[in-house]
Amino acid sequence: MILGIESSCDESALALFDPEKGLVGEWIHSQISQHAEYGGIVPDIAVRQHLNQFFPLLDEMRKCNDINGTISEIAVTCGPGLIGSLGVGLSIAKTLGEIWRVPVVGVNHLRGHAYSPFMALGSHSLPWTTILPHLGLLVSGGNTLLFEICTDRKINIIGRTMDDAVGEALDKGAKLLGFPYPGAAALEKCATDGNPKAFSFPRAFQSRGAHDFSFSGLKTSLLYQLQKMSQEEIVQCRQDLCSSYQEAAVDQLTKKCMRFLSQKDYKSFGLSGGVANNDVLRDRLKQTCVNQKVRFLAAEKKYTGDNAAMIAYVAHHDRNGLWSNHEGGLNFNPSLSLDEVPCTDRLI
Repeated sequence: MILGIESSCDESALALFDPEKGLVGEWIHSQISQHAEYGGIVPDIAVRQHLNQFFPLLDEMRKCNDINGTISEIAVTCGPGLIGSLGVGLSIAKTLGEIWRVPVVGVNHLRGHAYSPFMALGSHSLPWTTILPHLGLLVSGGNTLLFEICTDRKINIIGRTMDDAVGEALDKGAKLLGFPYPGAAALEKCATDGNPKAFSFPRAFQSRGAHDFSFSGLKTSLLYQLQKMSQEEIVQCRQDLCSSYQEAAVDQLTKKCMRFLSQKDYKSFGLSGGVANNDVLRDRLKQTCVNQKVRFLAAEKKYTGDNAAMIAYVAHHDRNGLWSNHEGGLNFNPSLSLDEVPCTDRLI
């Protein structure tokens, strides 16, 4: 089995993955309540929580599974992420590797997200000829990436946000509207009964040749709109404000994906990352794929956030994207890019 370890930000997570049977078990500690009072992630708190929680999680894993002699490899997130958080996970992985005398490999956290829509297709082997080439959208609090996985499984980035990630924009918009951190889910719920056309918010980079995204102007536009309104008006119009703001974000993402789906013969489309939990975005992109006759693959909602299951899963399916701990050389890279892979002399 492969032991997955994830600690890139504020989730301490372990997972056991059997290539023949799939996910055996996972153990997660979320830090949301510790960071909520500060309105965002506090790196020092994240590191302290990782140090406090990983060992109880390991104990829970041992209680549930007889792991003696069954773990053949440890896969740990090596980037991108918070420096201290990555360091904790990597230190634990290397220590366990020495104790159990098993190899340790580093996994690109973003590639874990990129492969997460494939997890529902099975564990042992994937039907590559039916899903590649693949167009993917990774949307989270820290990333907005449009990419393709080619038939040789090479990943090419097509477009990315030039400023705020869409998840950050949704959380900050929610904060402006009075919702506590993290507010994107509350904004979506409030938007359910609102009018998405009540307010006009900008969609950046809509010209046909534009590849990238931008959400800072959307956030600023909401701020200016609220400054023109009284508190009573804001309360009365909150549902419409939420719906119109969310619509602007979803519309920008959907139109860009629709354009690129029509330009190339992709066999599948994948949606991943924390913002993939948004049902409006999920339904809109699913309908886009139906219209384009492209297979729609969305990560299961429980695997859209940071999790160790996708780390172990991608370690099995993306061998050329792994960093090796040969002679202790494995380190972390907090700014690792989705399309970055090890040098050829270090490929597994």
